[in-house]
Amino acid sequence: MRVKLVVQVKLLPDETARAALRETLHTCNRAANHASRRAFETGVTGKQSLQRLVYAEVKAMGLSAQPALHAIRKTAGAYATLKANLKAGNYGREGSKRRKAAESKPIRFRKEAAQPFDDRCLSWQMDARTVSIWTVCGRVRGIGFQCSLSQLKMLTEHRRGESDLVFRGGNWYLYATCEVPEPELGDPVGFLGVDLGIVNIATTSDGHRYAGKHLNQVRHRYRRLRQRLQKKGTKSAKRLLRKLSGREARFAADTNHRIAKRLVTEAQRTCRGIALEDLGGIRDRVRLRKPQRVTLHSWSFAQLGGFVSYKAALVGVPVVFVDPRHTSQECSRCHHISRGNRPDQSTFLCTSCGFAEHADVNAGRTIAQRGGVVWAVSHAAGDAA
Repeated sequence: MRVKLVVQVKLLPDETARAALRETLHTCNRAANHASRRAFETGVTGKQSLQRLVYAEVKAMGLSAQPALHAIRKTAGAYATLKANLKAGNYGREGSKRRKAAESKPIRFRKEAAQPFDDRCLSWQMDARTVSIWTVCGRVRGIGFQCSLSQLKMLTEHRRGESDLVFRGGNWYLYATCEVPEPELGDPVGFLGVDLGIVNIATTSDGHRYAGKHLNQVRHRYRRLRQRLQKKGTKSAKRLLRKLSGREARFAADTNHRIAKRLVTEAQRTCRGIALEDLGGIRDRVRLRKPQRVTLHSWSFAQLGGFVSYKAALVGVPVVFVDPRHTSQECSRCHHISRGNRPDQSTFLCTSCGFAEHADVNAGRTIAQRGGVVWAVSHAAGDAA
């Protein structure tokens, strides 16, 4: 088994190379938009079928064979994602305004949207820290790149497959895919239960709480600023909105990376696995007031779970996902379940045995116990097979 990771390196092109890279992205995305219009008109969205339909047309727009194929596959992938989102109800119910808007027009790509390149179009010179890349103006060689020593080692040893050319914030980047072999999973002596929440982003069964107050304050500040700028609607307001775009997401991602690293380090140090709640579909299940819905929908619990999973896989720490039902209402000592066990957000007081604890810590302990059961059942089934 291998873990897929993405290494981001910053390119250092000169003015000539910058112009060539920019024109390449523009041409590739014009081709992708053409393929998208043809897919929308004909209903042909599969990779092979769409390739047969538009390959000659896309090549005639100034692309060589491999970039043309990548532009077509990018388009087919976008339609596959749209179809999956529609099926999952992410655009609302059948006939809703948002769903109609998504279905009524072809997918469009920004003129500087990312473009994938394979090893036929892009080569790496690791010792010199340069790349050679195909462009519509000819192959550009000797473009320098910046990365840390650990990233360079990762690229040298594990880079596989495609790399995406990305233009963001006035800078050029390559996002390279690396496949790292997973170590053997150890047999854990127990599980570190992690309760995910909004007031506390994560709370462990050991009693450590990662408060979400600062993260929520940042999100509220950005939300109020977006509302004011959107209401203003001037050109300068729109410029500022574009400038702010992504800052909040990057801040939240950095916070989640730090928390995930600490959780995995603690589990590895104590020879335990990690137990998380399976929170898939929580936005559809939970009914909240409007202010709470806004907070819930901006809560990146899935991202934190993903970070924990891949960081744990890299060091051989098992991760299990447990049923989240009643974890906040179940006593971790006597397992009595009652709404009355949790009189407020932070307090847990069992109405059966009298056990008292911080509510999130109690939930973390319950999750840890369920994780042990899930692990035992899954491995007993595996041994029987």
